[in-house]
Amino acid sequence: MIDPEVHNEPDVLELSVQIAADPVTVFGYFTDPDRYAQWMGGQASLDPVPGGGYRIRMRGGVEALGRFVEVDPPRRVVFTWGWTHGHEVAPGSTRVEVTLAPHDGGTRVVLRHHGLPETQRGHHRGGWELYLHRLSIRAGGGDPGPDPNG
Repeated sequence: MIDPEVHNEPDVLELSVQIAADPVTVFGYFTDPDRYAQWMGGQASLDPVPGGGYRIRMRGGVEALGRFVEVDPPRRVVFTWGWTHGHEVAPGSTRVEVTLAPHDGGTRVVLRHHGLPETQRGHHRGGWELYLHRLSIRAGGGDPGPDPNG
């Protein structure tokens, strides 16, 4: 279950989810391209080092594009984020922070998306809710099925 926003900074969207897997396992789903594509997108190209590229291909050739800012296995990953193809959120224009902590025999994942225009927060909230749910299924050993946007 995805928890609602728990932070009140005006330009931060925050969601969290409990995953039935250890932090090392979950962390791999943010840094390994093959694992990433199992929960988000149809294809991923990731170079998980500071300054390394982040590219997720979605349906219709649209891509999320950015750069890794921080990679601290298995606790934290930070990357810039934006959409190709003329979306209001340009490539690399926002920042996504993901923290992972052991909790109740699994991992608590907190995702904070910074810098989203107010007009895009609802859309991105829905997207991250979908994908964090898919991640919880996949990292927990299940099959989330095909990505509806991938």
